Parts: sequence; C-alpha cells; structure tokens
Amino acid sequence: MSATKHKFLDAFHDTLFKPRFTGTFRRRVPAGLALSSVCSFNLIYYADEFDSVPEPSVASHSHSELAAESITCAVPALLSLIPVCSRSPFGIQEHFLQDALGWKPPKDGKSAKKKGGISKAEKERLQREEEEKRQREEEEARLIAEREEHERLERERIEQEKQQILELKDRERREDELNELRHILDENHFAVTVREAECREKSKWERYMRCDGSPDPSVQPEINTYISLWRDDSENQIQKVLEECALTLELEKELDFLLGDGPEPSTAKQYQETLLSLQNLIHYKLNQATEELLKFANSNSDIDTGNMQTVVKDSNITLCLWANLNKNPRFKGYKFEEVGLGFELPKPLAVIEVAVRILHTRYDHLSHYSEREQLQKRRSMMEAILTQITESAAAVHDGKVEGEGDESESSKQVEEECHSVRSESRKRSIVIFCFIKLSLDKHDPYPSPAEPVTDTDVHIVDLQQFTPLGGVFYFDLFHMPPQSRTVKGCEMRKLLDTGLQVFPYPTEQSRIQSSTSVKLDEHSTTVPSLPVGVTVALPHSILFLEDPQVARWDPIGQHWRTDCISETSYYAESRRISFQMTAFYAFTLLQETYANMPFQSWELRPLGQDSALFTITGALIEVSITVKAREAGKQCMLHMEETKDLDHLLGKWMSTSELQKAMRKAGINIFVNEYSDKYVSINLKDPLIEHTVYEQMALMSSAVAFSWSRWNAQCRQEHLVLQACEQLEAGPIAEEAWSLYLLGAQRNQHLKMKEQEDSFSPELAEGSEFHSTFLHMLRQDMSTEGQARVRQSHHLYIDTVQKLLCATRVLTYS
Repeated sequence: MSATKHKFLDAFHDTLFKPRFTGTFRRRVPAGLALSSVCSFNLIYYADEFDSVPEPSVASHSHSELAAESITCAVPALLSLIPVCSRSPFGIQEHFLQDALGWKPPKDGKSAKKKGGISKAEKERLQREEEEKRQREEEEARLIAEREEHERLERERIEQEKQQILELKDRERREDELNELRHILDENHFAVTVREAECREKSKWERYMRCDGSPDPSVQPEINTYISLWRDDSENQIQKVLEECALTLELEKELDFLLGDGPEPSTAKQYQETLLSLQNLIHYKLNQATEELLKFANSNSDIDTGNMQTVVKDSNITLCLWANLNKNPRFKGYKFEEVGLGFELPKPLAVIEVAVRILHTRYDHLSHYSEREQLQKRRSMMEAILTQITESAAAVHDGKVEGEGDESESSKQVEEECHSVRSESRKRSIVIFCFIKLSLDKHDPYPSPAEPVTDTDVHIVDLQQFTPLGGVFYFDLFHMPPQSRTVKGCEMRKLLDTGLQVFPYPTEQSRIQSSTSVKLDEHSTTVPSLPVGVTVALPHSILFLEDPQVARWDPIGQHWRTDCISETSYYAESRRISFQMTAFYAFTLLQETYANMPFQSWELRPLGQDSALFTITGALIEVSITVKAREAGKQCMLHMEETKDLDHLLGKWMSTSELQKAMRKAGINIFVNEYSDKYVSINLKDPLIEHTVYEQMALMSSAVAFSWSRWNAQCRQEHLVLQACEQLEAGPIAEEAWSLYLLGAQRNQHLKMKEQEDSFSPELAEGSEFHSTFLHMLRQDMSTEGQARVRQSHHLYIDTVQKLLCATRVLTYS
C-alpha cells in the first residue's frame, strides 16, 4: 500500500472515531455517532483491499479536508468490501455503513423513472419470444421423435431380416440335425440293450453254476419243492429258522429283479405268486419258532422278575418275546434295552397268562397288498379315461368336434417333433411321458389320468403320499402254550395241534363294556378295552426328515390306517417314539414321500470323461450322486454331508435301480412317478419336450455343465429354460461363465440375457443361431476338445445320466 493511501486511511480513521473534526464531514455524519473498535479493526484487517480506492489529492489539503475527501472516495470501496467483511471474525453490517455514512447505491435509470410494471409493448415482445422459443422446442422434439422412430423401425427391419435369415438356415438344416440326433440316440440305446441282454444271460449262467443247494426261483419245480420241504420241516429252533429266512429273502430279491425286467404277463404272474408264497412261508415259520420258545418259557424264566423275556436278532429280523409267568398285578410294562423296543400293558392283562411279541422285520411284506388294491383302482380309472380320450380323438378326426382346430394342430405338431427324434426301439422308455402329455390339454373335459384315487375313509394311508420306513413291527398278544411239568423225575407236557393262538384283545364283550370297570380272576378271558402302549427306537439306517407318523395294519381291509392310535410323542434327541393303540396291531412308521420337494436348485457338472456329479438341493437336504462309466454295471454313488448311520448307503457303487430302491428305503427320496405332481407344487412342462432335453443333456454331460434357472418357472409349459456352459476341468464354475438357453419342440436358442438380470428377454445372443436340437445348439460354441469328449462318451454312462434325469425330472420339480 502506498504512503498516500496510508495517510488516507489514517485520516479516515480519525474522521470516524475522533469527533473533534467539524465542517463538511460534520454535516454528513450525525452528532454523537460512535463506532466500535470492532469496525476500526475490520477496516485495518482489510486495509489491503483499499488498493482499489482512488488516491486523494493531498498536496494542499488540510487534515479535515483530506478526511472529507477520504470519505467520498472510500464509501464505494467500503460497500464493495461488505461481503468480504461479513466473512471476517468481526463482521461489518451493510445497513450500518449505509446508515452511518449516508451512502446509498445508485438506482437503475429505468426503474428510477418508472416504478410501475413493464410496458404493454414489452409484455408483447416477451410473449412473442416465449412463443417462438416454445415452437422451436416443439419442432426440435418432433424431429428427434421422428428420427428415433425411424431408427427403431430400421432396427426392427434389420432384426426381422436377420430373424428370417436365421429361420431359413434353421429350416434348411433341420432335417439333417434331427436325423443326426436320432441316429446317435438309437446307437446308444441299441448298445445299452445289447449290454443288458448280455448281463441277463451272464446272470442266468452264474445262477445255474452256483451249485450251493439253493433253488432257482425262476424254475417253478425247484421253487415249489423248496417251499414244500421247508413247510414240512419240523426244525423250529429260532437260529435255524432265521438262517432259512435269510435264504428265502435272497430268493425274493431274485424274483424282484426278474419282475423288473418286464417278463411276459404269464411269467410275471407266476413270479408274483411264488413271491407271495415265500412271504407267507417266512411268517409261518417265525410263528412256529415263537411257539417253540414259549413252550419252554418256564425253563428260561428270569430270576428277578419271574417272567421270561428274550431277544433274538439278525440283519433282517429282531424278535422280542415276553411271557407273563409271574402274573404280577403291579406289572406295567417292559423294555428290551438292547434293541430299543418296549411295551406297556393294561392292568387286567398283567394277571393273565399271556405272551407279548414284538417282531421287527426290516422288510415290508404288507404294504404291497394295499399298493396293489390302490393301483388297480387307478388303472381302472385310467383305462376308462384313455377310452374316452381315444373316442374323442376319433371324433375330432371324423370332424365331429369343432372349434379346436388350432389347438389340436399345435399339440399334434409338438408331438410329431418330439417323436421325430425317436425310433421304435425307444418308445417304451417314454410311454409314461406320452401318457402325462394327454392330460395336459387344457380343453380336455375329462379328469387327469394321474389323479390319485381318494378313498372316502380319511384314515386309510395313501401310499403315494406316504412311505412306510424301517420295516414292519408286528405287535402280538398270544395265549401261553402249556408248560412242562416234572412228575417223579419225568417231564410232562400237554401237546396241542392248534399252534400259536392269538389272544383276542379287546373281546366283543370288552368293546361293549369299555366304559366300565370289570373285575377279573386269573381264569377270565374278558378284558376291558384299555389302550396298550408301545415305545420304539427309530432304526439308525433310516433318515427321518420330519417327525415320523404311526400307522397300524388293518388285516380285514388290507390297508395301513391312522386311527386307533393316540398319545403319540416323539423325542428327537433320543430318536424314539411312544404311542398307544386300542389293540395289538402290526404297525409301521410313515414319512411324507415328497417331503424334500420341490427342489430348490440342481446342477449336473462334468468331472472328466464319462464322469459327472449330479447335485440336487431339496427342500430339506442336499443330495449328490457321482456317475461314472464302470463295466461292472454299478455306476452311481451317493454322497451326503452331516449324515450319520448311513454307511451302508453312502460311498457305495450301485446301479440306478439299486440306488433308487436303497434311497427310498432309507427315507431319502428325490425320485418321482406319474402321480407325484398331485402332491408337489411343480412347474408344469410338456413331458415330451422335457424327455427329449434329458436325452440330449445326457449326451453332452461329459463336457457341458447344466444348472437350474429361475426363469424356467416364468415360461409356459411348451418352453424350458436352463443354464449351461462348457467345462473341461473339474471345479466350481464362475457365474459369468453360465449361459441361458430357451428350449422348445421346434427351436432352441442361446439367450443374450444372464441369470441375474431383472426381467426376462428372449433376445438371441450376439452371433448365435437357431437350432432344431439342443445338441447342435451347444455344439456351435464348443471347443474341439469338448466335442471330442462328447463323441467318446460311453453308452452306459449316457444311459445312467439319462435315467437319473428322467427319474428326478428336475426341470419340472424345481
């Protein structure tokens, strides 16, 4: 700052804060004005800002004149400093300076002349400008919209041309692709058929050369001789009987295997009769062995209780027997600790000479009676429906049914496309899919063939909805056979030819008097109807996904029933269940067949050449199955995490059929049948298209991974959506590597969208084309190594993967 301006600032300070100056400034500043030292400090604080103040002429001015001139020169600068000062720690207020100094900013010339609004001409001018601006904006928007519409139409035209080109190419190669796929499938099916025939012949030869004394169940004279000899055998010692039962159960397995091959109807009927005879014979011999044990009950009585209790078991049968020799009225019940079984008797039975047997068979020889009756009802209803459908189809063919031309033509076209990739040799494998297809027609006036038979009795167990697990527990009450007596050193026994006699409980009289209390002596056989209690430890070889239910066998109606059972309590920690029944019944434990459905997700991932891992995440547990081509015919291995007591099942190589039976028997069901959709919420899909996709997935599974897609549920039943990507090395797959595929009866396409997107779009992936088969759709993007691995896939491996996919139907049940 120059010396002149320093002098100017000093004079300005003296003028404001030293009221001794008079004259011109006194007339402009009110008397008694006193500014605070804060204002003075602000002026000094912003002294540098006075560089813009014009320098006063101080050569010939006195101090007071210089001060007056400084005021005149400094006021504009001070006013310009107001925003700056307001940010200082001391702040000068604008109104204070204006009031103190009498300074006011100059007004606009126009507003000074006229304080009213703008003129009419000015308003009109502004309106014209606004109108012109609006018109320009509208014109620009119109041009932009026209340009965008033109671009959209041009894009649609280009896309339509591309679509037409791709459709033309697809039609040109359609026949070749279908023929190639049909040829590959037929070759594999023929190779599998030959292999199975060779296995059957080898099995027959091995059976013939066994020479172990066991009969061949397929040879009627041999098995009849075996049945007759064992029935007449007087050897009733329990250990010998259990050994013979084990042999008979092996013969039953052989018959089951033979029945699974689909023999001629006459041969199948013969096998079924033989199977039933063997089952009845086993139970007959077990009753004889029980009677033999009871005859010597007094010789084997327990010193502490005075009664006889014994347990005999092997891998198939557990026999618990208790004989009431002491007839203690305070007796309540007994528990066989070593096998986790127990019972409670009502007080009237505690004073009667009776015997209680709990016979646990790990096989089930009762359910097939109920299944057969329910199946007969279903089949009779299906046959009636199929007859009606056939007649309706004939009427359509003759022109008697109108208004369904488009729908019939579409349905026919879908079936023709699906049948075009099959030959006569493979028709049997898709009979059930064709049958389900008939029920999908929304114009069908008849009920679905897959509708379960609902009995009017709500207590009858539907064996499609529930599965008996852990075998059968025969809970029986018998009369005690005559015991031996020693007379003069001789043992005497009364012999009866009646065999083991069942004690009737409750009797007819006790049913009538069930609400009254009847006093009995030890010779009375009239017992009031009081419930009997049972305690059962759950078999360790069974996985119960939910709390088990109890059902008792009705020998008259040949059904499992849930009535006459009460006070059921399940203890999850100790894995035991207790309940009461109104009488002595055979009972079993039930679990919902489809408790683990619908599936939450699934994945089929290759592990190498002819090896894959099939993983299903169910509603309650996750199941993984390793598939590998092995000449032994056992190509499936089950894996599960955090599962105890399933060592007999996990990590064992089995065939597909053996694995299904073993998993169902263990309570791990992921397999479906033609009735499953009535008990599970599903994504309804065309079964013919679905089956065709499973065939092609199996062909490609050595080099391509497949996975569940949430968009599959958003599509209609004639389309399937899944994820796929090539994988040549075992390991996890990155999410961005997956691609979405939309599959149909006539066209398969690779979608541009990804699984994680918010909305579905059928837009074709860039550089992709339409194909008539999923096989050729996947091939177009595969590497040379991947295609070579697919060509080298073993037919047994392909067949196993296809059977697993068809048995689980993951595209519908997830």
